[in-house]
Amino acid sequence: MKTIFTTIAFVMSVVFYAQVETPQPSPNAMLTQNVGLSEVSVAYSRPSAKGRVIFGDLVPFDKRWRTGANENTIVTFSDDVEIGGQALEAGSYSLYSIPKKGSWDIFFYENTENWGLPRTWNEDAVVAMINVPVKSLKHLVETFTIGFDNITMDKAHLAISWEKTKVEVPIAFPTDEMVEANIDRIMSGPTAADYFNSAVYYFTSGKDLDKAEAWMEKGMEMAETKPFWMQRQQSLIYAANGKKKKAIETAKASLAGAKKANNADYIKMNQDSLKEWGAM
Repeated sequence: MKTIFTTIAFVMSVVFYAQVETPQPSPNAMLTQNVGLSEVSVAYSRPSAKGRVIFGDLVPFDKRWRTGANENTIVTFSDDVEIGGQALEAGSYSLYSIPKKGSWDIFFYENTENWGLPRTWNEDAVVAMINVPVKSLKHLVETFTIGFDNITMDKAHLAISWEKTKVEVPIAFPTDEMVEANIDRIMSGPTAADYFNSAVYYFTSGKDLDKAEAWMEKGMEMAETKPFWMQRQQSLIYAANGKKKKAIETAKASLAGAKKANNADYIKMNQDSLKEWGAM
């Protein structure tokens, strides 16, 4: 009898705790768009009209709206942008709105952990706000849609469409500044880090040690300081290239820097190498 009750209890617990997976009425969507050298993504839920009157009824006019369904609609920028001339730092923001008959107020809100609207609206959390005009569509957009229109190298419109309503949020991206910075960097030649990384790659890959040595020396010349971890790699390159005297001098300099930084690992590695090279 005890066994029967145990079996029944087990079956009931399985039935009780089992979760039936069903489709969401407002399925999640993720959109990613490249604009110039930047990336912007939108994660949101997509409710459908299903014969209902949307704006002015299901979504009341002149009241804040989550701009989607379920969890917050999240917009993520890889780089700083401008929304209607307002600077917006790279990062993720909740997208809220106040739909009106002739225009919408669009809010980028720094708190992204809400389900729907925040319990208490915090004006200080609004990092950008813009009012945009409503465009009437001739066709029905059955399912709530967010996309990107009018994409150029440095601009795009975040387009929000549902029913026969569409609004567009103009966004400016820092493409020109990023390209100019890249041009300046490339035209000014490799940095100390570029030479250092190339030298270490050639050394660890067993490639041309003469090139590795020359690149490392060039990087050291360009560096404002001589980090002990770079000197460590330089000493190993010298040693591999048969230049023991230079290897010992550089290892001693690396050892001194490691002691100053109290870095036990580099202290030991340099001491071990100096012993191996007969300098300790």
